[in-house]
Amino acid sequence: MATVPRFTERSPDPAGADGGGSEAVHPVDRLLPPGRLLAGGFQHVAASYAGVVAPPLVLGAYVGLSPLEITFLVGAALFTAGIATLLQTIGFWKVGARLPFVNGVSFAGVAPMLAVADTQADKRDALPVIFGAVIVAGALGFLLAPYFCKLVRFFPPVVSGTVITLIGITLLPVSFGWIQGGQPGRPASLTNLGLAGATLVVVLALRRLLRGFLQQIAILLGLIAGTLIAIPAGAVDFAPATHARLVGFPVPFHFGAPHFTAAAIVSMCVLMLVCMTESTADMLALGEIVGREADEKVIARGLRADTLGTALSPLFNGFANSAFAQNIGLVALTRVRSRFVVATCGLMFLLLGLSPVFASLIAVVPKPVLGGAGIVLFGTVAASGIDVLLKAGLDKGDNLLIAATSLGIGMIPVVSRTFYDNAAIPETLKIILDSGVSAGCLTAVVLNLAFHHLGARRPVRGD
Repeated sequence: MATVPRFTERSPDPAGADGGGSEAVHPVDRLLPPGRLLAGGFQHVAASYAGVVAPPLVLGAYVGLSPLEITFLVGAALFTAGIATLLQTIGFWKVGARLPFVNGVSFAGVAPMLAVADTQADKRDALPVIFGAVIVAGALGFLLAPYFCKLVRFFPPVVSGTVITLIGITLLPVSFGWIQGGQPGRPASLTNLGLAGATLVVVLALRRLLRGFLQQIAILLGLIAGTLIAIPAGAVDFAPATHARLVGFPVPFHFGAPHFTAAAIVSMCVLMLVCMTESTADMLALGEIVGREADEKVIARGLRADTLGTALSPLFNGFANSAFAQNIGLVALTRVRSRFVVATCGLMFLLLGLSPVFASLIAVVPKPVLGGAGIVLFGTVAASGIDVLLKAGLDKGDNLLIAATSLGIGMIPVVSRTFYDNAAIPETLKIILDSGVSAGCLTAVVLNLAFHHLGARRPVRGD
């Protein structure tokens, strides 16, 4: 991937990917024409929809909700993702990174939420307990944001590059799971492989042959083309759209008033710290890509948006929110850096949460089609991390050792989901270890401290 140029507030956009505009306006703050906002926003919705709806689908089925209640929970997740995304992209006061970030339900929260459900005599009683714990965790994270952001000093290029690479690598199995039809334990069928391959080829061909705005929405066009190809193959299910209601509002506390229990609160607070770590890494990655440095102030504002969105979500039956790394790949690939495009995505999420029938239309896109496009999206993130690592100077000092070890540790849960399934390992520790990004990030930070900050450094030839 080519090096992304940095911009100052008064520098022109030489690439022109974000459209024309005043030299005084940074590409991130550029307001694009309505047509580009809508197309770009919908492209981000398509890229992140599956990530938003997966946690409520898993949790809803686990606690025994009816299909109608699960649909309600999915609508609530979309609605709260819209709120969180608007907080992040538009913001107010000291809330919001003002970067093109999509915020949605963190999949890292699924495991601890299922664990909370297991502690209830009736699993259906778990939702109020989870909501209460999420409220407390979000409020605590909001208070910690101005202190947590100071950790950015421990993210030099060798650390941030390692983390960005891990973000892409840990997302790639999600694409592979989509190609397998959402059942990672089973081999992919020839139909699914064909649909994923066709979508991938279409996306690459469009990126190579098209120019300007059409090239920027190649992912969206590829998803549409892949879905059309899937119709004669019988791989498109229109049932969700035919049974969904036109209008539906996520009534506050639909599943009951929040309950506050110590064990669930501790578990969710640990999850919040993990989400804040991942969001910090994501902001550093996106800042590198869009050419606006994610300094302490930006990260503090971004973390406040994450945690405030998390604290508000249970009011509308939602869960913990964090930045979506998959959209970083979309920004890097399209080079459309306007935060207003992603704000449009947030508005679309709000509308999807209020209209189940329109939300179901996004669900019509077959998973293998998403998987084919996801290979490009997530691979782009990993390539961006490699580019940062190259600039970190792996040939100097112990940087190569730091990156190699951290990538190895981060890859463990990617290649073996059962690696840490040992009863002797505390559940709170498993939350960190089961996240490749968190485990690799913490490893890189600790090793960077050990080799570059603690004690006197020995002279290294070539430094």
